[in-house]
Formats: sequence, C-alpha cells, structure tokens
Amino acid sequence: MVTMSALLSCLGISKSYGARPLFQNFSVHLAEGDRLGLIGKNGSGKSTLMEILAGLEHPDTGEVVRRKGVRVGYVAQETGFASEDTVWSVLERGIAPLALEELERDRRLHILMGKVGFADPSEPARKLSGGWQKRLAIAEQIAGRPDLLLLDEPTNHLDLEGIEWLEGFLKNEAPSFVVVSHDRLFLENVAEQMAELGRNFPDGIFRAPGSYSVFLEKRGEFLAAQASYEDSLANRVRTELEWLRRGPKARATKAKARIDQAHRLIDELESTRSLNKTGAAQIDFEATDRQTKRLLEASNLSKSFGDRTLFRNLSFLLTPRMRLGLAGANGSGKSTLLRVLLGQLEPDTGTIHRADFLKPVYFDQRREQLDPSHTLQQALGAHEDLILFRDKSIHVAAWAHRFLFEKEQLQSPVGSLSGGEHARLLIARLMLDPADLLLLDEPTNDLDIPTLEVLEESLVEFPGALILITHDRFLLDRICTHVLGLFGDGEWGIFADYWQWQEARHSREAARRKQARTAATPASQAAPVAQARPAKLSYLEQREADGMEERIHLAEARLGEVEEQLNDAAVVSDGARVQELLSAQASLQAEIEALYTRWAELEEKQVGAASV
Repeated sequence: MVTMSALLSCLGISKSYGARPLFQNFSVHLAEGDRLGLIGKNGSGKSTLMEILAGLEHPDTGEVVRRKGVRVGYVAQETGFASEDTVWSVLERGIAPLALEELERDRRLHILMGKVGFADPSEPARKLSGGWQKRLAIAEQIAGRPDLLLLDEPTNHLDLEGIEWLEGFLKNEAPSFVVVSHDRLFLENVAEQMAELGRNFPDGIFRAPGSYSVFLEKRGEFLAAQASYEDSLANRVRTELEWLRRGPKARATKAKARIDQAHRLIDELESTRSLNKTGAAQIDFEATDRQTKRLLEASNLSKSFGDRTLFRNLSFLLTPRMRLGLAGANGSGKSTLLRVLLGQLEPDTGTIHRADFLKPVYFDQRREQLDPSHTLQQALGAHEDLILFRDKSIHVAAWAHRFLFEKEQLQSPVGSLSGGEHARLLIARLMLDPADLLLLDEPTNDLDIPTLEVLEESLVEFPGALILITHDRFLLDRICTHVLGLFGDGEWGIFADYWQWQEARHSREAARRKQARTAATPASQAAPVAQARPAKLSYLEQREADGMEERIHLAEARLGEVEEQLNDAAVVSDGARVQELLSAQASLQAEIEALYTRWAELEEKQVGAASV
C-alpha cells in the first residue's frame, strides 16, 4: 500500500536480462520531498530501474504502485529529437499535459526559455550541441511540472555552466527527484539522500539520509560491520567443520541438528562472502622513459571558425607531471584545441613545438576509434588469444577481466556494450601504448564511481604530461596542476585551480552585465550636463551624493530579487503574488530611475562648482 506522502513504490520487483539477474525481490519507496542521488557500478541496473520507475519498462515479477494523478518526468541518459523539432515545439510538448490556456502557456514557456538559457524558440533541436540538447530535454520535462523528476546521468554532455544551472534548479525548484550520476560534487550539492545499487547489499540497495559525503561514511560503517560479521561467521564455520571432520559416532537427534546447523552456517558464509565481494577496473597508463623536460610548447595559437574566434595568441608549455585541465562552455574550443595539438587540425596562426618522437595517447569523447561491428576481443587488440602489455603476453580473458568484462562477453559486438563499457574498453586499448602525453576528452562520461576513483589514482601517478577535458569538477580539481580556461570569445587565462577559474568567469560575466546595463542607461542619466550657474554642494547634499552609489546598488539588488521571483515557475502560478511582484518591480524601476536622475544632478552641480 502507498501512503499519502508516497509518490511511487516498487514492491518486490525482479528483473533479468537473459540469465543475468539485475533485481530479485527488490523494493524501494519514493515520497514527497525525496531528493535522492542514485549510484552503482556499471551493469548494476540503475538505468533499468529508472525506466521501471518511469513506466517505460516492466519488472518480471512484483509491482510498481503510483499515487493517483502523480506526474512523473523522465530524462533518459541519451536524448534525441525528431528532425522537425524546434526549441519551442519541444517545450510545448512538455507543457501540454497541464492543458493551459494559450496565453498562460506561452507566458510560462517564455519564462522557462529565459531560465534555461534559450534565446531563439525557432532553433532546430537537432542543431543544438550535445550540452544544449541535454538542457532542452530537461526543460521539456520540467515544463510539465512533474511531482517526481527522474534524471539518468543528466550531467553527461553538460558543460560546467550547464551543471551549475542544473544544480540551482534542483536545489531551488524541483520538489522531488531521483538523479543517477557519477559526478560526486554534483551529488554532494543536490542530494539530501543517497542510495547505491549492488549485490553486496542484502536487499540489493543501501540507502541513507544526508549528502554524498555523509553517505560514504555510513556505507563504510555498514560494510565494516558486514566484514566483521563475515569474520565471525568464518570462525564459527571453522569450528563446525572441525567437529564434522571428527565424524561423531553418535547420530542422536542433537548431533543431527548440529550437522544441519553447520551446513546452514556454511551456506550463510558463502552468501555473505558473495555479498562482500567487490571489484574495480585496474587502470595504469604506461609512460615512456623519456627524460625531455619540454614535451610540447604552444606559441601564439589562434583558431577561428567563420567569424567566431575560439582562442587567440594562446601559449603554454607542457612538462613531465604537468596536468592541465581545459575548462570552458560547450563550443568554446576545448576539443578543437586538443585536435590542433595532435596535428589533426592546423592553427590559423602560431606554432607548436613537439619533442622528438613525442608519443601522445588520445581519448576521443565521441569514441570513434571503436568499430561497433568488431567483437570485444578484436577491439581489445588481441592477436589470437594474447595481449602484449609491457613486453609481456597476457591472455585476452585476463586482460578483459582487469576492466570488469566477463569471459562470455569476448565475442559480443562492441555495438552491444553499454556507454560505461565503451569507456572502459577505450581505456584498456589506450593503456597498451606507452605515452609521454595523455590527451583525454571527457573520459569520465558513463564511468561508474569505483572506476572513476581508479582512473584518478592512475592519472595522479602518471609521470608524463596530461591535458584533461572533463565536466567532473571533483576530478578536475584533484588531478590538475593548472586550469586553462577558454572564455569562448578568443580570450583565455591560466588559473591555479577550477575554483579560481570559476571566480574569474563569474566576475567576467558580472562585468558584462554591468556594461550592458550602463549601455542601456539613457544619456540624460549617464552623463550630467554642465550648468550655466554652478553652486557648491551643501553639507547634506554632499552626504547624499556620497551615499548615492550604495543606494542604487541596494535598489538594483532588490530589483534583481523581484525579477528572479518572477522567473520562478513556482511563483508564476500564483496570480495574486505575480501582481504583487509586478507592482514592486515597477516601483523599484521608478526608484532607480529617480536615484540616477538625482545622482546626475548632484554630479552636475559638483563638477560645475569645481570648475569655477
């Protein structure tokens, strides 16, 4: 039974693909106000569970119960749009279930477009970048104001600015949601509960209140207790086995009961050991023995497409153990810069000096190096059944196991593998080549958190140079010794870490907004006109002039708060509140205009007096 506060429940569900069980007698309940982050290893069934919650997939057994009238929004891991879809038509499709009058519908859609960041409603959806397609897919679902929002890896393809936007929405506006993500900082910022799917948990799931960092502590305590129980159980089984080996002659009822108990303990120990068994990919990039200190030097690089300049006069030097993160919005030129450094694209101006016989290894976010028709064994680069790694021959099954592939998968086509499996496969291939320089373009997409942690350790230990593009701020901040930020208009900067880059980006955006406001200020307010008869400011006028800038700043801040509320989807449905806010907006705008006018008068009087 679903309680009044419950939105949706899975009761005793089971789901298998072929002989592989994902869930067995699994239950989960989602209530109003739940803000749940969901993690688990690749293949643990996260996406399948989300599809079951969304009603797109059915369990083999058990039932899914929804509260009557509950609206569920679902954003899949991979999004796609029809050729005729535009930004406006997609949002119209999303808001349609609310059955609004045309005027109210259009008003809400315009507000939503502004909040999400779309400027052109007629723009074809398919022509948007991957990040903006992801934003549009999310906007389509939130347009219908769901009671429960389901997001499967929503940060994939989003740039850092897009992730910050999504964090703000989930924290401030989404009433209830479940989000699957491997982005640890994102989970830390938005989740108020965490859950992990895994066969090492007795019920197939471990759930705890609190942020991601709190969850890690609670999970560690649980697993430690479970390991301690396993040790205790092993000692009891050892005692019982010794007793059995002595072969008690008496087969009294008491002895038979003890034998039965011994077998039950043995079965329980095997089950506990199976639950506690964990595994992670073994990632270890091999470096060459090169002693060169200057691996790659870029001097005054510039690159444009059409009339848009991506970067201008860009210069930097890569040395061993330097790990350079590339940051910037989608389309700012990060991937283009990698291809220029590799020699796949020519710069418009500038030069690149590479060390003699430099050995770069490149992880392409599009994973075009993988042929979907090849088998996993072929894609791993096996010669017959052997892999050559560091001058040693390793059986392909052992190499595949190192990256969490089962022996039975070796003959599976690459096209049938999941996104996380594609990422692990590409990393397995790249590890076979010794490298001086790693160029990694979004290697974290689709990777589970355990694999991410192993990748981190490998990159920290890598003795060569690294250039890393990632939207994973935790990884970027932990790995990189420097961050090269591209502003998207040709300008760039090198920063000590991600947070310094973020501060510079926000300051630049604030300056741009201020400049736009100044440009929009009427000339009569912006530049005082000289008076024919100047007069000196009185004491009170001087005090008024001294405090005018602060008064304007405070009034503009209040106006910004009012306008932010007017853009809040939760507010615009309240007609009385909207009228109150519109009245406050008009009053503040009039106040600001009067302050600017008075400031101009005082400045005019002050300048005139000084010139006499």
